[in-house]
Amino acid sequence: MIGELLHAPLAIDDWLDLGGADSFLRSGLPRVLLRDLRRGRWSIQDHVDLHGMNRHEAHQQVALFLADSLAVGKRCLRIVHGRGNGSPGREAILRQLVKVWLGRCKDVLAFCHAPACDGGDGALWVLLKGRGKPR
Repeated sequence: MIGELLHAPLAIDDWLDLGGADSFLRSGLPRVLLRDLRRGRWSIQDHVDLHGMNRHEAHQQVALFLADSLAVGKRCLRIVHGRGNGSPGREAILRQLVKVWLGRCKDVLAFCHAPACDGGDGALWVLLKGRGKPR
């Protein structure tokens, strides 16, 4: 779960598979889920801004943000990672890493870049699993 996100080593295959992807949909889920997320059919319930953080700080912040959101039943989130303009060499390291971290988290169903009015390629919209019904 969230522990996987914080402690799993970063494999080069993960980096290559997700780092450049514009979107992600967990295997076995209907494509309509990602389409609805892209079209804004889910309301953003919370957001986190990673500007100014290094990769270690951002990693911890993303893991805590996801855990807190799951705990209170939030499903649709915005993660602002930036475009890398303030990074050495102007490389979008966090943009790539956040996608890898999200793809590893079993509670993440899908993600996509936000529309231009909501951060564009400097932000992601993320859809989490819902809480199971209490018995």
